[in-house]
Amino acid sequence: MNRPSFIFILADDLGYADLGCYGGRHAGSTGDASSSCSPNLDRLASEGLRFTDGYSNSAVCSPTRFALATGRYQYRLRGGADEPIASRTARGNPALGLPPEHPTLASLLRDAGYATALIGKWHLGFPPHFGPLKSGYQEFFGPMSGGVDYFRHCDSGGKHDLYDGEEEVRREGYLTDLLSERAAQFISRQKGGPFFLSLHYTAPHWPWETREDEAESRRIADIAHADGGSVQTYFTMIRQMDEGIGRVLAALDESGARQDTMVVFSSDNGGERFSDTWPLVGKKMDLLEGGIRVPYIARWPRGFAAGRTTAQAAITMDWVATFLDAAGVAPHPAYPLDGISLLREPGPRELFWRMKFRDQKAARIGDWKYLSIEGDEFLYDLVRDSRERANLRHRHPEKFEALRARYQEWEATMPAIPADAKVSFVTSKATLAQPS
Repeated sequence: MNRPSFIFILADDLGYADLGCYGGRHAGSTGDASSSCSPNLDRLASEGLRFTDGYSNSAVCSPTRFALATGRYQYRLRGGADEPIASRTARGNPALGLPPEHPTLASLLRDAGYATALIGKWHLGFPPHFGPLKSGYQEFFGPMSGGVDYFRHCDSGGKHDLYDGEEEVRREGYLTDLLSERAAQFISRQKGGPFFLSLHYTAPHWPWETREDEAESRRIADIAHADGGSVQTYFTMIRQMDEGIGRVLAALDESGARQDTMVVFSSDNGGERFSDTWPLVGKKMDLLEGGIRVPYIARWPRGFAAGRTTAQAAITMDWVATFLDAAGVAPHPAYPLDGISLLREPGPRELFWRMKFRDQKAARIGDWKYLSIEGDEFLYDLVRDSRERANLRHRHPEKFEALRARYQEWEATMPAIPADAKVSFVTSKATLAQPS
């Protein structure tokens, strides 16, 4: 039997209900409320497995990417404590990044004979200390930092940030399309051997620019502009990403590798200001469900029955264990995985999060969730109340104390949050959803 190939597609700041297959309530690009901005991803879901209870490892971008690279809680590495890694503090900093000596999903698969490529956002530290080619990827095309302008390809500090390997390159075009084109080319170049492609879009992260908005790119000075964008612009950005994903999937079909390739789609954290998270509350930077519960779609014709939906709780780092399991590759014994293989019917889970921003803590154990924000504590039954409106801590005091104690036990196994860890996301508490 052939070893499977893997494509992991990661959107940036995508809300739980933004896609049609997750009940998106938008009008797509046509004005028809029944239309979807994500027909290719909707079709992918119909051909594979859709998770209703899939989680990101963090409510902000680069910490989740540490977990996706290593299969371990991001808190185990210094760089995973910054929320997120910011260009202005991380460039040249030898502490803020993914250490090249740490085994990764890409390095383990590369060493097992896989061709590996990252196309898109890295956001795990800067050269000369860090970079995709130092952490298992044989090819890289994309930005090293977080959000970049879609046409000028400059980061939030105005620095041009587009690389081919470790060389800065200038390319004309809309970044989403450039990434889709390069990903399709990578797939077309594979000649029968197994491969691992990480396709990490910056869409639909700000700045709010569609393929038609090059004039907007020239107008704005700060790409994190709060005076731009709209719901329509946001969903058009998703649609244009979806079109690129369609081209990537077509290239996979043309290569003849569809049956033996596991394709996974997710987001690095919950949605931002224009996103749809219904019925969840909370957004990016929240440990409420809307900040950490994200779309999960997985298609593997050889391994997954088509058209299934599962309520199995899963988290980003589980995909490392899952891919290694499917490939028959062992994790590095000195770096045991915190994630588990989703091929093994894991059953009830214990999942944990913490954030320096607003001193947030959370645990999901089975159907129950413990949440603490700035010292205020909550207990939710997520099956009955995914919107987190009914605080049951006083109705079920024993359950509350048990979950809080289990969280404290887990936290004691993790390094403390460093005093110099930075919170780089600037927002107002008034913009964040408040628990009941």
